[in-house]
Amino acid sequence: MSSRPLHPEYELAARDSLDAEGIFNLDDADFEAQVPLGSRSRPHQYRWLPRMFSSTWSGYHRLKSKSRPVLVKSTRRPSCLPRLFRRRCCYLHLILAFLFALLFLTSIVCPSYTHPPSHYYSLRFLARNTTEAGRGNLRNEKVFIAASLYDRDGELAGGHWGAQLLELIHLLGEQNVFVSIYENDGGVEGKRALRELEKQITSRKSIVFEEHLDLKTVPTVVIPGGEKRVKRIEYLAQVRNKALQPLNDDPHTRYDKLLYLNDVLFDPVDALQLLFSTNANKIGMAEYRAACAVDFANPFKFYDTYATRDLEGFGMGVPFYPWFSTAGSGESRKDVLQGKDAVRVRSCWGGMVAFDAKYFQTKLPDRSSPARFRSGDDLFWEASECCLIHADIQDPQSYLNNVVDTGIYMNPYVRVAYDYRTLSWLGITRRFEKLYPLVHNIVNHLVGMPWLNPRRTEGPGQRVHEVVWIPDERHSGGGSFQSVDRIAGNDGYCGRRGLQVILENREPGQKGYEDIPVPSA
Repeated sequence: MSSRPLHPEYELAARDSLDAEGIFNLDDADFEAQVPLGSRSRPHQYRWLPRMFSSTWSGYHRLKSKSRPVLVKSTRRPSCLPRLFRRRCCYLHLILAFLFALLFLTSIVCPSYTHPPSHYYSLRFLARNTTEAGRGNLRNEKVFIAASLYDRDGELAGGHWGAQLLELIHLLGEQNVFVSIYENDGGVEGKRALRELEKQITSRKSIVFEEHLDLKTVPTVVIPGGEKRVKRIEYLAQVRNKALQPLNDDPHTRYDKLLYLNDVLFDPVDALQLLFSTNANKIGMAEYRAACAVDFANPFKFYDTYATRDLEGFGMGVPFYPWFSTAGSGESRKDVLQGKDAVRVRSCWGGMVAFDAKYFQTKLPDRSSPARFRSGDDLFWEASECCLIHADIQDPQSYLNNVVDTGIYMNPYVRVAYDYRTLSWLGITRRFEKLYPLVHNIVNHLVGMPWLNPRRTEGPGQRVHEVVWIPDERHSGGGSFQSVDRIAGNDGYCGRRGLQVILENREPGQKGYEDIPVPSA
């Protein structure tokens, strides 16, 4: 299966060939990395960095610059390498031998996220060693499975993703499951594959294929210059909500869990662990508002940095283990290093998320309806719909530097990937992860991560003074930035300065969105 994001022409941080090669581009990989250089918290130009290699370079340079002696005949056999290089070659062999031994011992003695709590083994044994339908759902909990697809080649519904979904339904018990899949603009092959999958789903279901999603049905904003455009995040939120439509159509049917699937490859037993094992209490019941898997673009690189925030609302570090930085008290990082199955965060996604379904079926405090995906209100302040949904289902946090728990967790025992090769490697690469934290911390400091977010510490209901964009048709630019006093919302930690809109009439090879330059204040 090819690597393919949800609605790739409109996705927030599309994968590309660089990701497949394991090359890390900070500006492409992190949602907050697109802020102007001058607004970040630390300098990012380190002209002194090449000097780290100055001793090696200078030694080589001196060897090259020495005057050559007159060549004379000799009966001695010339050395293949200068003595200095032979010595360094010996040192290199010793270093490589040490690193190999370290890797081997780490993978055997203290591998990362390889030995889960005992109740994980019990559930896996039942799922793998019996054949009864519903064997993975011991309490017969009702599960609503939602997915929004863009599958032009039919490789998702007609491939591994579809097969894994069918197995998951069998493990949960067909009588306990409702499956809702929404797809738009998928073309002939996408429609055919989805209809074939629909025939194989034996549970209750709603499978909707829309030939074309009319952007006129999506709310618009007025950008500088007066043109009406569709915000990229608004589009993604609308598409995700279409997969939740059956909850609106049948409000009387109650579900215990809601599982939202991206276009990821996953082990169906891992999906059970996410649903029923994460943060289990004394009687073995999972307790969470939301529990996220960890998704990978390659065997080492964590993908969903743009939607994930640590317990204090800080953005991510560089996208390899332990993923979180030491900013603030670093509680999320500590949870990862301690091998917890419930890493406390403010938001996450990870390609597969289990929610307590009650938040999507009952009215939320201060809101007139159950939780749904949405975009932010400010024109030039972007936040992922996958972060905002978590902001809406957690209790208001008034003192963000002293948050103890939000009920939202990331479970690193559950890992998913966007291609089969990456998924097959995840069981191996996790065994060496405990070697990474020191390097991870050093790189975070060198590149200045996490990026500065001036709204991170805002709490809902607080009176704040901010510079925001105020639309004004009388203004030559369609509006202006103005300093205002206002009441903060619950989602300041999710965002960053910027605006992306859908490119409605794109040419072949173009992205499906474009960045609107932020006007000068």
